Amino acid sequence: MAKNDTLKTASVLAFERKLDPSDALLYASNWDKREDEQQWQPVVVREKSVRGTISNRLKAKDQDPAKLDAAIENPNLQTVDVATLPHNADTLVARFTLRVLAGAGTPSACNNAEYQAKLEQAVAEYKQAQGFGELAHRYANNLANGRFLWRNRMGAEQVEVSIRQLAQGKATKEWTFDALSLSLRAFEDTTELKELAGVIASALAGEQHLLLEVVAYVRMGSGQEVFPSQELILDRGRGDKSKTLYHVSDIAGIHSQKLGNAIRTIDTWYPNENDEDLGPIAVEPYGSVTTQGKAYRQPKQKADFYSLLDNWMIKDSVPSTEQQHFVMATLIRGGVFGEAG
Repeated sequence: MAKNDTLKTASVLAFERKLDPSDALLYASNWDKREDEQQWQPVVVREKSVRGTISNRLKAKDQDPAKLDAAIENPNLQTVDVATLPHNADTLVARFTLRVLAGAGTPSACNNAEYQAKLEQAVAEYKQAQGFGELAHRYANNLANGRFLWRNRMGAEQVEVSIRQLAQGKATKEWTFDALSLSLRAFEDTTELKELAGVIASALAGEQHLLLEVVAYVRMGSGQEVFPSQELILDRGRGDKSKTLYHVSDIAGIHSQKLGNAIRTIDTWYPNENDEDLGPIAVEPYGSVTTQGKAYRQPKQKADFYSLLDNWMIKDSVPSTEQQHFVMATLIRGGVFGEAG
């Protein structure tokens, strides 16, 4: 690409997400009859009131024995939401759909035609040289290994993931995976994973329409607690529930945003100066990992999305293949990336 010293980043630059999951709804079943949808029971969210104890770290001034004893005498009363399997069901069923859309790298809004033309040229060169095979392979792994189950996957006895390709409401292909046999820290390469990755790559490239139905069966034990998404309540009042769980029409659910975060947990290309054994992180412009309070793609290292994109578009400094994958994965993620005013 010819360098253009007058080219500037568009102040309005937005991309729609190309991996579009629905919410996941949670049901209860028995492992031996898990595929019989007529046997499924909705997992319901109910309230529970508990009397907790003081267990938080105390300030130095409150560590006096008399003050601590006085605090212990006051019960820590809480009302929380909880969701469990019934005592006649040992298997959690989580079901959602995933649309894979074409047009990756094409902005939904851009107020600079020259910038958009150069961006689309760079995306076309990426598709020609790299294709979407590597990204699709990683997305397919995160569907097959059940990463989207989050805490529900931990400690499960068995996890089976069934993925069906739907066309006009009917299944045209189906893949079944033993999720626990697949790693969460590496991307494996089985025949079925290659086939699933192939249809995802084809859909990202605009060669076919793709709608997937994903159903996970998690054998965890009768009556065991399950973990829907937790709602963020910003203005809780005194006496309000301390935990509110997500549900749709009285069926416990997992947010589509949480599913999307799991599916795009494919970034192994971030700088890792301390050689931490972190594994893949979710594709985010700054490599944010909120559970660690850390951003792994710092602007000072020129490893963040904005530095890579600007160097690619404005300075004609083409990133390495791995960082091109990251930039494209961020565009597939979607977001508003215009230059700050």
